[in-house]
Amino acid sequence: MKLLITGGTGFCGCHVARRFLAEGWTVRLFDMLPLDEPDLKSEVPSGRVEVVQGDVRDAEALIAAAQGVDAIVHTAAALPIQGSRDTIMDTNVGGTRNMLNAALRHGVGKAIHISTTAVYGVPKIHPLYETSPIVPLGLYGISKVDAEKECDIARAKGLDVTIIRPKTFIGTGRLGIFQILFEWIREGCKIPIIGTGNNYYQLLAVSDLIDALYRSASQPNHNETFNIGAKRYGTVRQDLGALLRHANSGSRLVPMAPWLVQPLLRVLEIAKLSPLVEWHYKTANQDSFVDCSHAERVLGWQAQKSNAETLMETYDWYLNHFEEYQHTVGLTHRTAWDQGALGILQKIMGGGKA
Repeated sequence: MKLLITGGTGFCGCHVARRFLAEGWTVRLFDMLPLDEPDLKSEVPSGRVEVVQGDVRDAEALIAAAQGVDAIVHTAAALPIQGSRDTIMDTNVGGTRNMLNAALRHGVGKAIHISTTAVYGVPKIHPLYETSPIVPLGLYGISKVDAEKECDIARAKGLDVTIIRPKTFIGTGRLGIFQILFEWIREGCKIPIIGTGNNYYQLLAVSDLIDALYRSASQPNHNETFNIGAKRYGTVRQDLGALLRHANSGSRLVPMAPWLVQPLLRVLEIAKLSPLVEWHYKTANQDSFVDCSHAERVLGWQAQKSNAETLMETYDWYLNHFEEYQHTVGLTHRTAWDQGALGILQKIMGGGKA
C-alpha cells in the first residue's frame, strides 16, 4: 500500500510517515520544504520513502504526486502566522480542493483531511460533538470550515473522505507556540495565564492523532467525521501545574484578567507583533473539549496519553534539543517562533522570573 502525505516533511507529516512505514506501507512525502529527518531520509534509497517537492496550491503538481497511491493524508496547511489572508485561504481551501481533485482523478481509495476543532469557535456548551454548530473563530477556523465544504463536494462526487477534527496536538518535535511556553519554564519565569485556569482545556498527543489516522485509512469506514482529543485531561491550572512540578524550574502560574489581556493581545495580533491569534487567547480561559465517542465506536480508537503526560513528554524532548533552536526562528510547528512583543508582555505582566 502506498500513502501520499501532503505537508509530508512537517511535524505531523513525519509522524504520519513513521507510523505507516511501521505498518508496512510505502510513503510519498509532498511538501515545499526538504526532508531533514535522518531516520526517514535513510529510507529513501530503499524506495519506502519518496520525497516530492511541491506546493499544494499547484494543482498539476498534486495530480502528478497522487498517481499510484492508495490513500492520501492531507496535513498541509498554512498557519495564521505564515502569511496574508490570501495565502491562508489559497493554501487551506484551494490546496484541499487540489488534493481532493487529484484523488478523484486517480481513483484514490481514501482521502483523509485534517481539519481542526477551531471550526466550533468558542461555544458555551460542552462537550462538542461532530454535529455541534459550526461557528469558526478567526481566519484559520474559517479556512478550515471552507476546506470541509470542499470535502463535502468531493464526497458527493464519489470520493471517500474522512475529516479529522483534532484538538491542539503536541509531541516530540513540536515547537511553535509551545516552544515559547517551554522556554519560559526552562528559564524559571512566571507563566501568565488568561483567567483563573479553572477551565477544562483538552489537548492531544500526536501519537494518538496518528493512531486515529492509521485506523481511518486501514479500517472500514466511509465519509466519516471524527473529533479526536485526549481522554484524560484536567483544568489548565491542573495540567500546567503538573508540567511545572515536573520541570522543577521555579516557574509558577500567574492569572491575568481576560478583560485586560485579551484586547491587548488582539491589538498585538493585528499589528503582527505577537504570534498569538484569536483562537489562542479567546479560548484560553474557556472550557474547550470534544466528545470522541464516535471515533471510539467506529474506529475502535482510544486516546492513550493524558494532557499532563503529553506536556511533560514534549517538554523533556525540548530540554534535550533546545540548544539546536535557540538562535533560529521560523513559521512552522517544527521551528521556534519569534516571541515578538509577547516576550515583553510576559515580563511586564508576569514579572519576569518567578
